[in-house]
Amino acid sequence: MKHQAIEQLQGVAEVKQDLPRRTLSRKERLERWAELLERDPHRRLSTLHETEYQPARVRAAMRGDGSPISVAFEDPVLRTAGMENDSYGEARRFFELSDEQLHKVICYCHFGATVSASTAARHIRAMLVEKQPGLFARLRQMFVG
Repeated sequence: MKHQAIEQLQGVAEVKQDLPRRTLSRKERLERWAELLERDPHRRLSTLHETEYQPARVRAAMRGDGSPISVAFEDPVLRTAGMENDSYGEARRFFELSDEQLHKVICYCHFGATVSASTAARHIRAMLVEKQPGLFARLRQMFVG
């Protein structure tokens, strides 16, 4: 799939941008992403190189054709829910992930140049069961740092 800006597409097709956004919870977005990957579990997907060593701005702009993130972006349901592109930064924002969480799914250092779709899905599903900090821990983080 070739990614093009909306402005480029408007020159060759009628582009409607007035579709209502569908609200999905974080859990629903992550489950949908895992399900999309599990449709072709043996598919090899590209990773992003050394995300943990990139400056924040560079890391946010990173993307790769055929990556786990691009699988999510190809889905009309996730795009309608507000996923705007297939960059690392957008995946982090849209799926409400930390750098550490997204790193486990997408980084070269864990898998080499490619990762199987089933492995990426397994890491995404693990995020669904990670213990969320309790109320007192969240308050402590807010006030202490």
